[in-house]
Amino acid sequence: MHNVVDKLISIEKETKAIITSSNTLGKNLTIIAVSKTFSINDILPLINYGHCHFGENKIQEAKEKWTDIKSDFPNIKLHMIGKLQTNKVKFAVPLFDYIHSLDNLKLAEKISTEQNKINKKLKIFIQINIGNEDQKSGINEEDVQDFYKKCVDDLNLDIVGLMCLPPKEEKTKNYFSKMQNLAKKIGVNELSMGMSNDYLEALKSGSTFLRVGSKIFGVRV
Repeated sequence: MHNVVDKLISIEKETKAIITSSNTLGKNLTIIAVSKTFSINDILPLINYGHCHFGENKIQEAKEKWTDIKSDFPNIKLHMIGKLQTNKVKFAVPLFDYIHSLDNLKLAEKISTEQNKINKKLKIFIQINIGNEDQKSGINEEDVQDFYKKCVDDLNLDIVGLMCLPPKEEKTKNYFSKMQNLAKKIGVNELSMGMSNDYLEALKSGSTFLRVGSKIFGVRV
């Protein structure tokens, strides 16, 4: 068995144990193998194992890596987890299945326009600036309800959930539970939160999409 596959299997076991021992957590967990900066040769063992959810954060890299592979393996779902510039949306919409980083109205409008052109509907997460950090993008908590309504009612976007990147230095648990409450308030089912260093904590707080990179692929060089 290949090393990356072993690592993924061990994460699957850990998360399954938590879900099984809890009455409140759903069974619909998705582990996104964050494959940014890794080559298709690094990724292929996971594809051959049957894993289908992968995360990238740069459009150009994703296009070069995934265009052919996605036509060979149509069940692969590609997640845009990095910041998406409006001028790159026309390349992102045909390639990706999920966008985790919707963080402003202009971007929402552009996604809507490009989706309509090719008659495709991506599943989208609104990025929340849950720690109110100046250096991070995202919608503020108090604006989420209005932003969500605009996206759904005016732009016909398929907003499936919320995403966050909590402040690094602090206990992420508090931010995760804030996100959980926010999702309930708005009425969305999915939460994209938790990375290699805190995915179990995120899972316990109701995360349904974990974005795990280095814990599967090793440290990026």
